[in-house]
Amino acid sequence: MYRKFAGKTVVITGASRGIGKEIGLKLAKDGANVVIAAKTADPHPKLPGTIYTAAEEIEAAGGKALPCIVDVRDETSVEKCVEDTVRKFGGIDILVNNASAISLTGTLETPMKRYDLMHQINTRGTFLMSQKCIPYLKQAKNAHILNLSPPLVMESQWFASHVAYTMAKYGMSMCVLGMSEEFKPSNIAVNALWPRTLIWTAAASMLTGHSDEGKRSSRKPEIMADAAYAILSRNSRECTGNFFIDDEVLKSEGVTDFDKYAYDPRAELTPDFFLPGIEYNFANNISPARQKSKESLKGNNYEQIFAEFKDQFTPDVIGETKAVFNFILAGKTGEHELHIDLKGEPNIGKGKVPGAEVTFELNESDFLPLLTGGISPTVAFMSKKLKIRGDMAKAIQLEGVLKRFNKKRNARN
Repeated sequence: MYRKFAGKTVVITGASRGIGKEIGLKLAKDGANVVIAAKTADPHPKLPGTIYTAAEEIEAAGGKALPCIVDVRDETSVEKCVEDTVRKFGGIDILVNNASAISLTGTLETPMKRYDLMHQINTRGTFLMSQKCIPYLKQAKNAHILNLSPPLVMESQWFASHVAYTMAKYGMSMCVLGMSEEFKPSNIAVNALWPRTLIWTAAASMLTGHSDEGKRSSRKPEIMADAAYAILSRNSRECTGNFFIDDEVLKSEGVTDFDKYAYDPRAELTPDFFLPGIEYNFANNISPARQKSKESLKGNNYEQIFAEFKDQFTPDVIGETKAVFNFILAGKTGEHELHIDLKGEPNIGKGKVPGAEVTFELNESDFLPLLTGGISPTVAFMSKKLKIRGDMAKAIQLEGVLKRFNKKRNARN
């Protein structure tokens, strides 16, 4: 069987785990030389995998591995990785810029240390790795740079809740926009790849509070690896400057079965951020429970809601989510302020709590449906019916709490 990447040398940043490692394993099955460029030399206390365990998996899959301790923020570290790669394998054919840092926080909630980290790893790290690899990529027969970054969709909804993170990820995409044109004469393809849905990795597990519901509504990292394989197989002279979405790439390759990438083919998939050209239909994502919920809200009967829900935020429902969530509800009689406190003794009540990690703004009539599963918070946010300020990661965790809450509530009823 012809193996497209046999003997090809691929440098992948952040490849000790997750999507980066999955791409490396996919190429290793063809016999590729895979350079695992990451910081994780010692086991992380919360995340599995090191550059050495990843190297063992790469070689077991049929490839050759070079584990390199690399901090993509440090020029000397990057230069050493490139030099070691060329010394061992004789050149570089492909660079995958996968390393990334994330903080889904608003402007006031983002420490400058975290801002700097995201921009240094995402934007600067991508630029630096590309800069140091390009002299060798120019000598390759079918050279590719693939950045795992989103399409450049200039819509305020993708900036308002986490402007620092968006700027850092868009910086990676701007490298695609500029370098694809700059290095077209050198026949180096520069493209971006982004997932349609949440991809379940150890990092995603931490982000969503280790939610089983989050995993069920996600796809496996294999879909990104298969899409990357398809892109990197294409002629670099003809395929450059593109912002690819994983399932669109695979559809163009003739793939029709996407259930194999799902943890639960029956579950509703959580869409990723930054997707272009999609109108999220809020009306079609409201269950019949919404009308029933609306009726129970007549007269702003919040005491009834508090009495029904207060004692149901049990430890198994809350999980690892420790935060306070304020709600500002717009109604016919003005604004109402409520809160859900999951930090200490679980509590739901009237008024705002100072220093809350997240503030939600929505119509009063949508509050109870949001709690009871009649409205998906993700769809509400994507369709601009729900505004979120503060820590977006905590907001995502609350969605997992509400799913567990309603699963338990429905089983009891």
